Order: sequence, then structure tokens, then C-alpha cells
Amino acid sequence: MADAGAFLTDNNRNRQRKDRFARYGVIAGGISVLLTLVLIFFYLLYVIVPVFAPARVTPVQSFTIPLTQTAAVRVNEQNTHAFHFSSEGQISLVALSAREGQQPVTQQQVVMANPTSFAAALPNEQIFAYGDQSGGVTVVKPLIRQGKLIMSEPLTAPYIQLDSQGKPLVRLAVSVRRQVAVLVGVTQDQRLVANVFHRGSGLDTGEQAWQETQLVMPAIDHPVTDMVVTPDGRTVYVLNGRQVTVIDLRHTEGRIRQQTDVSQGAGEPVAMTALSGANSLLVTGSDGKVTQWFEVVKAGQRQLIPARTFSADHGALHRVVPEYYRKGFLAVQDDGRLTGYYMADSAAPVLEARLFSQTPDLMVISPRADRLLAIAGEQWQLFKVSNPYPEVSFSSLWQKVWYEGYPEPDYVWQSTSGTDESEPKLSLVPVVFGTLKAAFYALCFAIPLALAGAIYTAYFMSSSMRKVVKPTIEIMEALPTVILGFLAGIWLAPIVENNLIGIVLSVLVLPLVMVAVGLGWAMLPGGWQRKMPTGLHILLLMPALVLAGYLCFSLSPMVEQAYFGGDIRSYLTNNWGIGYDQRNALVVGIAMAFAVIPTIFTIAEDAIYSVPAHLSSGSLALGATPWQTLTRVVLLTASPGIFSAVMMGLGRAVGETMIVLMATGNTPIMDWNILEGLRTLSATIAIEMPESEVGSAHYRVLFLAAFVLFVFTFFFNTLAEIVRQRLREKYKSL
Repeated sequence: MADAGAFLTDNNRNRQRKDRFARYGVIAGGISVLLTLVLIFFYLLYVIVPVFAPARVTPVQSFTIPLTQTAAVRVNEQNTHAFHFSSEGQISLVALSAREGQQPVTQQQVVMANPTSFAAALPNEQIFAYGDQSGGVTVVKPLIRQGKLIMSEPLTAPYIQLDSQGKPLVRLAVSVRRQVAVLVGVTQDQRLVANVFHRGSGLDTGEQAWQETQLVMPAIDHPVTDMVVTPDGRTVYVLNGRQVTVIDLRHTEGRIRQQTDVSQGAGEPVAMTALSGANSLLVTGSDGKVTQWFEVVKAGQRQLIPARTFSADHGALHRVVPEYYRKGFLAVQDDGRLTGYYMADSAAPVLEARLFSQTPDLMVISPRADRLLAIAGEQWQLFKVSNPYPEVSFSSLWQKVWYEGYPEPDYVWQSTSGTDESEPKLSLVPVVFGTLKAAFYALCFAIPLALAGAIYTAYFMSSSMRKVVKPTIEIMEALPTVILGFLAGIWLAPIVENNLIGIVLSVLVLPLVMVAVGLGWAMLPGGWQRKMPTGLHILLLMPALVLAGYLCFSLSPMVEQAYFGGDIRSYLTNNWGIGYDQRNALVVGIAMAFAVIPTIFTIAEDAIYSVPAHLSSGSLALGATPWQTLTRVVLLTASPGIFSAVMMGLGRAVGETMIVLMATGNTPIMDWNILEGLRTLSATIAIEMPESEVGSAHYRVLFLAAFVLFVFTFFFNTLAEIVRQRLREKYKSL
């Protein structure tokens, strides 16, 4: 007896030791999971927060340089030197990092004596031109080689005769790109003259050479104030009087495409400059307001329209300076306050700083937009600018933005483009909408099938069949979603496209067949019904469903030919205005339903099967029918688990990646049309994260998308738990 007691004592000690180890292990595992989630949350915030940091401007240095008659200044890529262009035809190289006592002006070069006009191309082109008394133009591109200033010749020759009549040129506009260049001038007698250059291969040598074409330009009825040439060499915008004249340069003669009054009934336009890419014009009025204009296509015609107007709280805006590559500009207010604007941020300033005691004569921003140079007489001031993410703001992420070339404000996700000058479009609304759309259509298929299957399996099906059906559906959850996505995109999408009417007929006919089979079974004599074992009635239904589905698909071509002209896609597009994409929300809904059904089915079936048997037995004993017992006792008792199942399925659908990546077409559009594609948050992250530049605005916005997805999942899980607890409290007395 003593040995038996000692054995029991040792056994109890071992059990207590194991229980304690298991308890601590579970606690440690739970804390680790929570800690991991918290770390993920804070890491996402760590990457996202810098996007919303305010812009800052800090002084770097101030120095005096004896250079006057400034026509333009440009800062090089490394922020070490500045090119100074005087209105007298002299170009100087200024060292911005010169130490005290050193001569900042390292070299000067005279390009032309006594020029009559000067023009600078878009900042990123670094092309400049001087016009002279005899209608000629000198085009130069200054470079720094081994600390010395040299002049390159971007065109065929350094000197080009622009006006054949030899009249003085009073205004110039220039643009030189790799394959096309344009020179436009205004003579003293107010004539427009233009030369267009195209680079092509010679017949003999095969070398690239410029081919020059002199255009016949139309007459302009008002004195020209400013001109802007587009980099593609197709258009020149002329500010004359209160209007902007748009001239098409694609033919042997310039043609006026439109003339638009840009005064908007307010002050006289006094200046015009172009944003990066020259797709937008910034027109400064005499009232100190700056208006953005760009061309859009409306009613089949291109129209120049005002998109937004920028105004300041402390006086008029002066010295408008566009950035090199981004769609933003800087300006100075009357009180010397520097103000920065970005097009995607409506008309609200992204930067405000009191820097100047008086308005500078000229300002220039560096190519990387991290330095600002202000000149007032011989006094030069250099500032450091910290504004790395102006394209990201609350309005650009969650509100409609009027982008260049768009007829109206819209939600657009287009993070990459063909050129550096294109406007990034980083609205998260289309991808959030696509995420909800995909989840909605997936649940439309999954919830009815999963819950109906769970109810039948747990309440009506025989135990022998349940042992086969339940594990089979649960095994479906182990199927890789990449396989489902591949099958949906490659196999299912063409089937849906070729049998769209059959799919619609199946959705309508199959429920009717189920009801008809049920009514037929109820009308059979009792003896016939007793021959079928309880819980195996579904064996009668399956052949009927298969036959009905086969008939629907067989009738699809005949119905399509008889009522839709043999092409349902063209009929929907032409007659109803409904677009059709092969990889659409219908395909995603069907494919994702297979991934979501096991989750909903398993949790709901366990909840229904776990309802105490005495509740249903008592209900039946009191005279309730099996259906009354199911709807008024069993389902109410199991409702917490059923709701949790649905919410878990929703969370599964929201976070799905591979199916939506391969079966949606990845088109970020906002349309509930089930026959059009979509793009989700998870698919966007999977597609674009490997190609995004680390630390860029695009990179951080993708982390923001991941944060939104994280919040979505957390919200749905929290809501599910709250509702589940309330349902449990409500029906615990049953």
C-alpha cells in the first residue's frame, strides 16, 4: 500500500509538472503572438509615418557674387555648382560650396554679344537659347568637366537662323529631347517663326543626324507675353493678351487648335510657365493667383481647362518656380513667405516658411528638389529643402484628385509610368474598393453554399456520410490558393466567357430544381420514403443537379444565338453599356468561394453540431417539426459560432492574394459590375513591392496599403468577437 501511495504521489507530481509546463507554454505562445502582432503594427507605422512629415526649409549659406543682369540660374545634379546666364550673353560657373575667401565664380564664357532674347527649356532638359538682332539663335547646353565649364552643341550647329527675314527676335521658346527639338521665336514685328528638328539616320552613313524643318506660323493678334513648347515637339502654347493660343506643330505649317481666355474674368495674365513635362500650364494673374491649366478631351475635341487655382493668405504669389520632375512648384508671397504647392494636394500649400525680408529677384530649385537658391541683386542665399513625399497626403490617398489630362477629378491608382515626368496617382480608394468587391462576390457564392452544407451535414445527414463529407470539405482548405488562382485564370475564365448564359441559367435553375426535387420527395407515398435511409436524401438530389447544370450549359449557345445575336459580350457592351473582362469578379467569386467555403463550413458545422441534443429533443417532444426546431432552437443557439464563421470567411477573402492576383486582370477600377476586373490591396502589394524603390513614396504607400489590410482584418475579427459574445449572452439561457 505504501508503494502504491508513493507511486500515486509521484504520478500526481509529474502531472502537475506537465500541467504547469503546458500552462506556461501556452501563455508564452500567446504572448509571443500578441508581441509579434504589436511589432508588425509598429513596424508598419515606422515605415509609413515619414510620408506625412511636414516639409522643412533651413538656411545653408549666404554669399555675395558680383553677377548682375541675371536671366536664369540652374543648379547641377550634385548641388556643387550653379550656372548663371546673364541677359548680356555671358554664362558663368558659380561654386556653391566655395569656402570663405575663395572666388565663387570659377569661370565665365561669352556665348553671344548683345542678345535680344533668352529662353530656357524645361529645367530637366538643361537647354538654353539666345536670340540676336539678325533672327539667329544660339542653343547651348552647359556642362561641367573636371571642374571646368564647357558648352555642348545639342543641335546640328551652335548657331541656327530662325527667321529667314533676319528680324530681331524679342521672345524665344526652346525644347530639345533625344529625337525631337523645337525652336519658336517672336520677331520684333510680332511674327511667329518656328523650326522643328527630328533626328534620323542618314542614307549613306546610317548615323543619327538632325533634320530641320521650317514651319509657316499663323498670325497672332495680341503681343506675346510668354511661350511654352511641349517636349514632344507637337504643341506650342502662346500667352497673348488675356488668352492662350494653342498651336499644333505636327504639320508643315503651324495650325491654331484653340484659343482660350485664361483671365477667368479676373486680372490680366502676366506670366506663364510649365510644370514638369509641359502637360500643365501655370498662369499667374495680375491679382497674384496662379491657375493650373491643361488639355482634356471632351466631346471628341481637345480643350484647355482650368483645374485648380492657388492663392496665398499673405499677398500675391511671385516667382513661380516649378520642380524638375515632380508636379509641384514654389512661390513667394508679398511678405517674403515661401510657399510650396503640389498638384495632387488640391490647392492647399504643402510648405510654408518665412524666409525673405523682401521678394527675391529670382529663385531656382535643384534637380533633386533638395536645394533652393534665391538671388536678390548680388546677394545669393542657399537653402536646404526637405520635402521628399509631397505626392502623398490625405487628399491624394482618399479623395478625388484632378490629374493632368483627366476630364474630371477621379480616384486613380497608377503608381508607375513610362517617364519620370508623369504624375504619380496613388489613390488607395480603387484598391480598397476592389478588395471589398472581391470579398463581397466571393461571399455571395460561399455563404449560401457553406452554411447550407453545414446545416445539412450537422443536423440532417447520417453519421456515416458525415464522416466522409466533413473531412473532405476540410481537406479543401489545404489546397494551395495558387493552384486555385491558376485554374481560375487559365481554365475557368474561358469557360465562363464561352458559357456566360449557361452560368446565369444555372444560378436561376439549380435552386428551382432543388425545390422541385424536395416537393417531389414530399409527395411520394410513405412506403417509398421509408426505403431511403435517413440522412441519405442528398443522393437523390445530386443526379438532378448535375443533369440540370448540363442542360443549362447545353442550352447556352442556342439562347445566345436566338436572343443576343450570337455574341453576348458584344450585346452587353453595345446595348446595355456593360463591359466584359475575361478575368472578372464573377471568376474571382467562384474561385475564391472554393477557398472560403471550408473555413465557413468547418466553424459553422461545429457550432451547429455542438448544440446540446436535449434542446432539439425537447423541442421535438413538445410537438415542433424538425424545421421549426432547426430555425428556432438550433440556429439561434449556434448563431455565435455561425456569425464567427462568416466573419472568418470575410477576413479570409479580404486577405486572399494569389487567387485575385491571377484571376482578376488587376485593373484598379471602381465599378460593381460583376463582369469587370478589379485590383485588391493584397494583389497590389504582391505585384508592386518587389519593383518599388526602397524608401520612395511608392514603397511607403504600399506599406500603408498593408497597414490598411492589417486594420481591416483586425476590425473584422474584433467585430466578430463582439457580436459572438453578445449572441452568446443572449441565447445562453436556451
